[in-house]
Amino acid sequence: MPGQQMPHNAPVTAMPNAPVTAMPNAPVTGVPVTGIPTSPAVATPDTVMPVAQSAAGAATALTAPTMMHPVVVKLGAPAPAPLEVEEEPSPEASLEESGPDPEQVLAAKEWHFHHETLRELVDNPDELREIRDKLTEKLTPATDNATRARLLSLRAVVSRILGDLTKALSDGKMALVHAEATGELRRIAIAKARLAHVLQWRGDFAEADRLFAEANSTELPDRLRATLHEHAGRSCLDQGRYIEAFNHFEAALELRKVEDPELIARTEMALDAVSLKIAENGMGPYPRTKEEILQIKKPPSPKFDERKQCWGFVDSDGQQVIKPAFADVQPFRDGVAWVRRRETPNWELIDEAGKRQIDASVGLLGVGSFSDGLAWVSKDGNGGWIAIDKFGKVAISTGFEDVRPFRRGLAAVRRGGWGAVDKQGRVVVPFQFTGFATALTDGRYIDGFSDEGLAIVDAGGRKGIVERGGKMIVPPVHPALVIHPVAFLVASPEGRWGALDRKGRPFIDPLLPSRQAVMEELDRLLADTKPVL
Repeated sequence: MPGQQMPHNAPVTAMPNAPVTAMPNAPVTGVPVTGIPTSPAVATPDTVMPVAQSAAGAATALTAPTMMHPVVVKLGAPAPAPLEVEEEPSPEASLEESGPDPEQVLAAKEWHFHHETLRELVDNPDELREIRDKLTEKLTPATDNATRARLLSLRAVVSRILGDLTKALSDGKMALVHAEATGELRRIAIAKARLAHVLQWRGDFAEADRLFAEANSTELPDRLRATLHEHAGRSCLDQGRYIEAFNHFEAALELRKVEDPELIARTEMALDAVSLKIAENGMGPYPRTKEEILQIKKPPSPKFDERKQCWGFVDSDGQQVIKPAFADVQPFRDGVAWVRRRETPNWELIDEAGKRQIDASVGLLGVGSFSDGLAWVSKDGNGGWIAIDKFGKVAISTGFEDVRPFRRGLAAVRRGGWGAVDKQGRVVVPFQFTGFATALTDGRYIDGFSDEGLAIVDAGGRKGIVERGGKMIVPPVHPALVIHPVAFLVASPEGRWGALDRKGRPFIDPLLPSRQAVMEELDRLLADTKPVL
């Protein structure tokens, strides 16, 4: 692509009209903390204590924001509509004829916690059972995935607090199924956090920690991410992983750059518990890497053999697992890697055991890394890109001039102009743009769609936003655009910055000097309700 830098996972081709050659150096949920006792409270029979092998107390339920509302007006204008960023209904919603809504009752409930275990103390279990019954009444007629995900996972929260961990586990798992069916990042994250909390209380720490880590996407609002870190830290506290717990608590406080008394109170209480356990047991094991927590097996890495002047692959311990026999290689992605032997300009595909999946005789001069089970390949490396699976079966036969890797089931492609296709080759975004350049506030630039299913498109230097179904949310009229977890940051022709809400409506006038200033203003303007998560 003239004038563009090759992205990390872009198809690898040679220079124009030349084959690829070797490169020697290539290789949440829960409840508000509004009543922290000043003296140790007494556990009741309904209080769930940590499992026997636990080294410390368990976490409280997550308290994450579910709906954020501006508390001041758009600069120089009347207050805009509420900026909705989560799937939960507002606690200010009208009461049902049958009585108070159980979600509102749960959201307003004050909780006390055991001073060592950090688990909720149940003063009135019958009240919680009544809330659970009313959640069941709301759940029965619900048919859409979003509502069922919310109500099932809330019911899991109540069952967990009551100590009915089998019921909580069943509801938590089913809630996640419904949440994933919606494809909505925040909804999925909340469901994962709720399920992780149940697993933590059951002592299934490895799976709980994995879900907490999966849920904590950088594309989520900072408030929710802070809460996820907080409770991942409490899971580590349960396991005696005190350094790791401290790291999570520190990350939570760092993400909350504005005053948050509840988070500070909860974190201070947790830090006190950590300090007591360290005094008793020491610092605990060394913190795990994210790959270890996510249970991701590190694939073999390329290594050049100076004696043979060939590439091979070694495992994480440096032991050779695939003999050096290749003039050029690419790193493993999705369990496979492209390699090229000296006697041919064509690429072949191998698995992690070195077994050939696609032979060089297929004649591929241009190949891209696998992502979402597919890779873009080309016979000449200059165009005519098609998508194949790991066994060489053609998934998309239409040749494109240029392509980007699949991400969340979609890929940016060029045929005249840039557009997007799904994994069946169906056009999702028409070929009418000069490029995809999705900028996120965490500093990343993505060639295509974000985890939320949003992409920034370029139309002759003007930026807009399209969602994964092809709907244009923001027309391409802005000099610059950045996707924020709860808004869209936009620049004016004069270089000033403001924000749109997630429906593309003006929210903050473009009068601020930088995008960082807008982010700080968003954080300051937004207040959140905290229903039980």
